[in-house]
Amino acid sequence: MYKKLFSQTIIYGLSNVLVRVFPFILTPMLVKAFGPAKYSIYADFYSAAGIISVLLTHGMETTFFRFFQKFKDNASRQNTVYYTSLTSVFIVSIAFLFFGISARQPLAKAFKHPDEVNFLVWFLFILAADAMSAVPFAKLRIENKAIHFASLKIMNSVVMFLLTVILIFWIPNQINNNGWGSGFFIKIYNFEYGIGYAFAANLIASIITFAALLPTILNGSYKFDTSLWEKMLTYAWPITIAGLAGIINETMDRQFIKYLLPEGKAEIEMGIYSAVYKIATFITLFKTAYLLGVEPFFFSHAGEKNSGKTYATLMKYFSIFSAVILLFLVANLDWIGRLYIRNTDYWSGFKVVPILLIGSTFLGIYLNLSIWYKLSDKTHYGALISCIGAFITILFNYLGLKYTNLGYWACAYATLFSYFTMMLISYLWGQKYYSIPYNHRKLIFYIGGSTILSLLSYYLSNSIIVRTLVGNILFMLFIYVTLKIEYKDVAIFKAKINTILQSRKK
Repeated sequence: MYKKLFSQTIIYGLSNVLVRVFPFILTPMLVKAFGPAKYSIYADFYSAAGIISVLLTHGMETTFFRFFQKFKDNASRQNTVYYTSLTSVFIVSIAFLFFGISARQPLAKAFKHPDEVNFLVWFLFILAADAMSAVPFAKLRIENKAIHFASLKIMNSVVMFLLTVILIFWIPNQINNNGWGSGFFIKIYNFEYGIGYAFAANLIASIITFAALLPTILNGSYKFDTSLWEKMLTYAWPITIAGLAGIINETMDRQFIKYLLPEGKAEIEMGIYSAVYKIATFITLFKTAYLLGVEPFFFSHAGEKNSGKTYATLMKYFSIFSAVILLFLVANLDWIGRLYIRNTDYWSGFKVVPILLIGSTFLGIYLNLSIWYKLSDKTHYGALISCIGAFITILFNYLGLKYTNLGYWACAYATLFSYFTMMLISYLWGQKYYSIPYNHRKLIFYIGGSTILSLLSYYLSNSIIVRTLVGNILFMLFIYVTLKIEYKDVAIFKAKINTILQSRKK
């Protein structure tokens, strides 16, 4: 069971790393080519993408998993579940696209980008295509087609990356240097689009990915069940509310910056904050890879006798890896940040990154804890928890940005306190309604210890050398203590590795 989960998580993990590596590489290229004000246009649109995507998919991915497993002995009903959830997303996405295009001018004005109507329309198509791909991707996951899933995700990322590089860097270089194809390119290329070509690249990649998913979409006998759809929506709406609140916590702080800070300052602050926020991707990579592999696993093993013990074990290891990644990144943040972002206009934002990394770690723990309300069909609790987190996010951002000079520091503190509160509430309610025998002392030690050591190592000194040296000493000490605590599991792991090596020698 663990071997299967581990192998799928490795596949999802490697694909997720590759998928995120290309945007991760692209970010320093874009921030080097464009200053914070120009980069903020790109960051602004994509900060709103999350909340729209949640509305378009309206919880149908998780709902699909839940109802698909309910009919695990009935292939016909599983087929109906698939096409019912798929149809639901298609209807909402097409309606969104129609009304969005019809109101594109007032939308662009309300979004404070009246001159970027073209970018807005491309963006609407991107969101619709990605939403309509969500359920087919979920089907690949639940059918354990991890390699197929991974290959399509990687393809999407590679196409988007290559097209962005070609459109924003290569073609202008050919035109400016009178290189190959310059005569043709100069007729069709618009230099005023600038960073807008990143939207064009994303749109083409999303369309290609959707086309590649057509065999999965059409692989079955279409059937839409209205009564089933009503039941699915009942299950899904709290997940949608939770998702909306979660996105408010995760990305809407950029919108608060845009609307609450003075014009001019807002663009610069948003650009800097959005760029350095990318460094927290390291934590997000591990969290996303793990959840991609483990969510179907949680549902499929919910009825097993020792499922609670299994979930507790998985949580322990997730906490250990999260704590190690957090402490390593904070210890080496100064040189990693400068290596990643070469444009010095953004370096002032590095000091906020440890707060963001700790907040992302709390979010990962919360998402693991949240399995209790999904398995017990109490998804309304998830919606309530996320709404509490969203309230904290909105309150901290509003007060911090409007009435203090904290700037994007207010956004970082809002993220930290919001995710911590959600994590704590989810644990307390989860133990009441779907008790899982977590090892509380170890979880507090690993996550709490890593958090305290991260804060101490980074903020007690202004010297980069001292911070890096002290941070790495504390990191190695943390690793040593962790190995001592988990010596039994380490011994078992060593024994299994030795067995594998010996069998290969024979």
